[in-house]
Amino acid sequence: MKNLLLSIQHLLAMYAGAIIVPIIVGKALGFSGEEIAYLVSIDIFMCGVATFLQVYKGIGIGLPVVLGCTFTAVTPMIMIGSKHGIDVLYGSLFASGIIIVLIAPFFSYLVKIFPPIVTGSVVTIIGITLMPVAMNNLAGGQGSKSYGDPLNIILGLMTLIIILVIHRLSSGFIRSIAILLGLVVGTIVASFFGLVDVSAVYNSNLFELPKPFRFGGFKFEIGSILLFVIVGIVSLIESTGVYHALSEITKTPIERKDISKGYRAEGIAIVLGSIFNAFPYTAYSQNVGLVSLSGVKSKNVMYGMVALLILAGSMPKFGALATIIPTPILGGAMIAMFGMVMAYGVKMLGAIDFTKQDNLLIIAVSVGVGLGITTVPGAFAKFGEDYAWLTQNGIVLGTLTAILLNLFFNGINNQQIEETMK
Repeated sequence: MKNLLLSIQHLLAMYAGAIIVPIIVGKALGFSGEEIAYLVSIDIFMCGVATFLQVYKGIGIGLPVVLGCTFTAVTPMIMIGSKHGIDVLYGSLFASGIIIVLIAPFFSYLVKIFPPIVTGSVVTIIGITLMPVAMNNLAGGQGSKSYGDPLNIILGLMTLIIILVIHRLSSGFIRSIAILLGLVVGTIVASFFGLVDVSAVYNSNLFELPKPFRFGGFKFEIGSILLFVIVGIVSLIESTGVYHALSEITKTPIERKDISKGYRAEGIAIVLGSIFNAFPYTAYSQNVGLVSLSGVKSKNVMYGMVALLILAGSMPKFGALATIIPTPILGGAMIAMFGMVMAYGVKMLGAIDFTKQDNLLIIAVSVGVGLGITTVPGAFAKFGEDYAWLTQNGIVLGTLTAILLNLFFNGINNQQIEETMK
């Protein structure tokens, strides 16, 4: 019974992050309520599968690592899905997952060209480009009849305040689910204003197994693949810190080959996720805190969580519950969550020596170029559609700029590499 309760606790800690990404992406790409409910269900299901791959030592790193969909993929998924279509979106995810699997044994060497000054700049760019999505949702959803209605903004800000208050006044597990609690309270309040539609819950099936290629097959486009490879690499670097933290907490030494297996498990999870129209996955740091707080390091707890995720993901009515959250309520929570992505990027940059003017210039130019193209994508449009994957994609162009400038000014700096691998 104790293990079951601990498994439920782990599920709740990652649940808000797991459900919000499919809701945001689904709404942005114009999916129906039923389709968004499927996205939520398959994401929960695949989080269970991905976590199993990572926890089972025969495949993954063998530590109590929880894998969930990464927020850094939200902007790229919306961008590619809107511009190229769902088939290119999932084809690109599939190809990037294969590439991650192939580079897994060598990534500890490739990581040399992705020191904190590069990854911090990339994550900062991604975090900032996510904020317009949050603000549009706070206002009621771009294109909606009630866009900008003061009621929407008040409810969204109320949700944000609830999250902040819970985070300020609580600790431990309650603090770790502050966003989930904020969404629940915000939705209850919004229901009194007639903003909650539960029809998706009534119309969805009680039990349904995942269907491969639910939204179509694969098409491939080089720029989209490259973009998701970059997102995957950033996720691997983030996961590396989680691996080392859990190794220390559980007193389980890990070697380079173990880390390589962890990378490979994440790549396999991306491949499987693309087949079932799910999402890219990364290690969730919020669950690391639970392992530390509870003091329970048993894999049985993680396997129990896997079973709960797979069961919940097979019940569309359960997934449909997440779709009743009103758009302004989501927007309020997104400000906190997406702001944390940006803040994490700034934190990664905190390892940089800012007394060196060269480093300031690398960050200034790469972030400036990335944000500049994101906000004015047509600036280089005359280079033609053949090069649009580079000239009209702020994340790709910002990343390449950061890599090249870092190599130009710093070369391959061993100290930077050690900071990255911590």
